[in-house]
Amino acid sequence: MPRPRSLSPERLAAAALAVLDRDGLAGLSMRTVARELGMSTMALYRYVKDREELELLVVEFVLAAVDTAPPPASLPWRERIEILVRRIRDTLSAHPSVVALAVAHRHHSLGVLRWSEAVLTVLAGAGFEGERRVVALRGLVAYVNGALQLEHLGALSGEGTRAISALPADAFPLMADTARQAGRVDAEREFFGGLAMLLRGMEG
Repeated sequence: MPRPRSLSPERLAAAALAVLDRDGLAGLSMRTVARELGMSTMALYRYVKDREELELLVVEFVLAAVDTAPPPASLPWRERIEILVRRIRDTLSAHPSVVALAVAHRHHSLGVLRWSEAVLTVLAGAGFEGERRVVALRGLVAYVNGALQLEHLGALSGEGTRAISALPADAFPLMADTARQAGRVDAEREFFGGLAMLLRGMEG
C-alpha cells in the first residue's frame, strides 16, 4: 500500500479511536489501525514506534476535548469539583474503550495532568494542603477511574444484578437485597451519588 503523503498525529489518533469505538479494546492493534488508514502495518511504524505510543495518542486526542477551565469561583468547592468530574466523565463515556487506556497512561497523559491540575487548584483554594491534598486528589482519581470502569465494564445491573439477586438469602442476604435495589439506580445516580458521599467525607 502506498504511504499517505501526510499523516498527522490527529488523523492517526482518529483512526485508532474509530477502531476502538467499533471493535473495542481487544480490536486495537497496529494492523487494524493501518487497515483503517489504508496503509501497510510497516508503514504505520514510521509514525509510531509501538502500540503503547499509539494508545497514548488516542488518550490525548480524546482528553483534548475536556474543558479544564476553572468552574465559577462563586460556587462551593464541592460543586466545582463535581463540574470538573462531570466534564471528564462525559468525554470518556462517549468512548468507553478509552477508559482503560486513560487509566493505564494517566502518569504520561497531558490531558490527565491538566485535569488533575484543575482539580488541585480547586482543592488548594478550599484549604487542602500537604498530605491532605495528596490524599484528596488520589481519592478522587481512584473513585473516578474505578467508577468509570465499573460503569462500562459491568455495573451492578442487568444480568449481573439478576445473578446476584438470585444468591441464597441465608448465605448472602445483603448482597441479594442490594442487587434487587440496584435495578432502580441508574448510572448517573450511582456515579454522582458515590461522588457526593466521597466529597462530604473529604470535608472532615
